Amino acid sequence: MNDLKGYRIEFHILQSFPVTCLNRDDVGSPKSAVVGGVTRARVSSQCWKRQVRMELHELGVKTALRTKQVADVLARACVNAGAEETKAREFAEAFANVLVDDTLLFFSEGEARAIAEFALANDFSVEAAIKKNSLTAAFKKIHKKWFRPAEDGLDIALFGRMVAQAPELNVPAAASFAHAISTHRADSEVEFFTALDDDPMGIVTQGSAHMGSLEFNSATYYRYVSLDLGQLAHTLEGVGLAHAVSSFVKALYLAVPSARQTTQTGLHLWDYARILVRRGQGMQVSFESPVLPQGGYLAPSITALDAAIARQEKQAGTLYGKQAEFTFGRADAEMSIDDLAEGLAAFVKPFEVQA
Repeated sequence: MNDLKGYRIEFHILQSFPVTCLNRDDVGSPKSAVVGGVTRARVSSQCWKRQVRMELHELGVKTALRTKQVADVLARACVNAGAEETKAREFAEAFANVLVDDTLLFFSEGEARAIAEFALANDFSVEAAIKKNSLTAAFKKIHKKWFRPAEDGLDIALFGRMVAQAPELNVPAAASFAHAISTHRADSEVEFFTALDDDPMGIVTQGSAHMGSLEFNSATYYRYVSLDLGQLAHTLEGVGLAHAVSSFVKALYLAVPSARQTTQTGLHLWDYARILVRRGQGMQVSFESPVLPQGGYLAPSITALDAAIARQEKQAGTLYGKQAEFTFGRADAEMSIDDLAEGLAAFVKPFEVQA
């Protein structure tokens, strides 16, 4: 039984950035979307998810690799397990061909070692693991014993994994990220720049040696993130649940898209957030009506967010299912990110099981 089934943590985050280009499209322009009939600044969900993964790693959490080079990782593990180079490469490439097509795969080093141990027990026979371009029953039977994302690849549990040719290895994602959008109308602007040539011969030249332009914007973003505690508990089998939640909260707080950070530094963290532990359907705020400036966009965005959440709770009635609530960024009751992480970890701690 999964006692956390149906529970989720919802993060409603407001975050302001000055001159930045946090996430670019195919021609280098800041990404955008039309919401409520006006153009908004946008940062894609996958952009922010990757930064959360990077921050998890920086926080010391064991994360998986997201790679097409599964054969190389597995070949090294097979050599370390005792295979000679040719046999290791043959087994690794046959196995990787089943797992990887034209996409990147979440694959942990722990899984690579475990697969190599399986191969060692079967004299690195390809047929022991692969039959008719699919995984054998013998391999499938023992794979579950190897998969320990609480210890080796928490990001697989959080962000999910899909293996088209080996669905037994699929992992549903526990974390859902909406695209971040500005709470207000936001138009891109253009920075024109020139560069002068530092001529080593000391010859002074007239004008610039290079000219160019870059697009940028500035915005207060609304970010919605939902963490399905039931799914996370199921994937982790209840092991390390409090640590996983605490680490995710801190990584989510620290994560900032890395685009153009050396030329248009934008390292501002959360301004304000409402964090809810609820049962039932997730409820995002649309900001369909763009807010208007009142000495800036943050203050009216906070007012609009609070009003929207209050309206959702009233309209949903008993279906709202609120279990706990935290407010981050209030001047009259300042809460640190450590306080928030500890509070959410304490909520899930009673549902943990011992490894």
